[in-house]
Amino acid sequence: MTIKDIARRSGYAVGTVSRVLNGHPDVSDEARERILAVVRETGFQPNGNARHLKQRGSRDIAVIVKGAGNLLFARILEETQARIKAADKTAAVYYLDEEDNEVEQAIRVTRELKPLGIVFLGGNKGNFLGAFDQVKCPCVLVSTRGDELGFPNLSSVSTDDVTGSERAMGFLLDAGHRRVGVIGGESAVVSPELQCNTSQLRLAGCMQACTRRGVPFDPVRQTAQVRYSMEGGYQGANELLDQDPEITALFAMADVMAIGALRAIRDRGLRVPEDVSLVGYDGIEQGSYTVPRLATIRQGADRLARRGVEILLNQIEGPAAAVHEIVPFQLVEGESVRSI
Repeated sequence: MTIKDIARRSGYAVGTVSRVLNGHPDVSDEARERILAVVRETGFQPNGNARHLKQRGSRDIAVIVKGAGNLLFARILEETQARIKAADKTAAVYYLDEEDNEVEQAIRVTRELKPLGIVFLGGNKGNFLGAFDQVKCPCVLVSTRGDELGFPNLSSVSTDDVTGSERAMGFLLDAGHRRVGVIGGESAVVSPELQCNTSQLRLAGCMQACTRRGVPFDPVRQTAQVRYSMEGGYQGANELLDQDPEITALFAMADVMAIGALRAIRDRGLRVPEDVSLVGYDGIEQGSYTVPRLATIRQGADRLARRGVEILLNQIEGPAAAVHEIVPFQLVEGESVRSI
């Protein structure tokens, strides 16, 4: 049995079979599954390739990025890859849609790549509760808290999303705004009491800020559920302003959405902050170059990446208890909020 026989039986080219056997990520899931099925059926064991796959498996760290358009994750990923490389390891990066199941992807990755560990950039706690016990290697959640999940092989480093969004909403309320719209993720108000994802946590912070100040807030009527993108922010701002033209402020759950909202406000012939104040979340570099400069909650992207990799490497090097850290955030007042 040779690699050519595997190619003939699977229906794929020799080059594709070779990439699968050597653990390369640039192969479709369908092709990988078919080729590996043939390998299992035939008991194929190419000595040279097996040795190479073992060598790769001893150095690979998988990085699963949930939301390819997330500009904060782009910065965290860049720093994460640099630190993995500095540790003489290889980063294998997998991009998912923000609504995809990152744990299902992790199960496939552990089966096929056999990585030393996994970095999750973003995550939904509900997905982890469903099947994460099938993932046995050390893992770290970056930007999402994992302490409540209780898995011994899952650490986390994150910002406190509830407190951060409470600070953002409180900034608007303390400036005198009472008609405030929230541009959130698509699942923000599906089940506010079950805070599984970032959108729900940030919505909880908004509601907490209003409750503490005695300001009414209707999470269904005052929240636009959109994707974490500029287009989503543009859509969400228009939806909220169409519904209530008297809105004086918007809080976008991500800077990328705030930038889209800024364009929507301008396209309606309104000004920021003279007519509508605007606050974002994340502190991405682009927000410093908008006109006006964006008020935001700045997360420490480099610190999130650094601690995430450090924690994971420590877990890989020897048995240790899971670590959960909260990284401080900073309110950047910018130029996009006015007092009324």
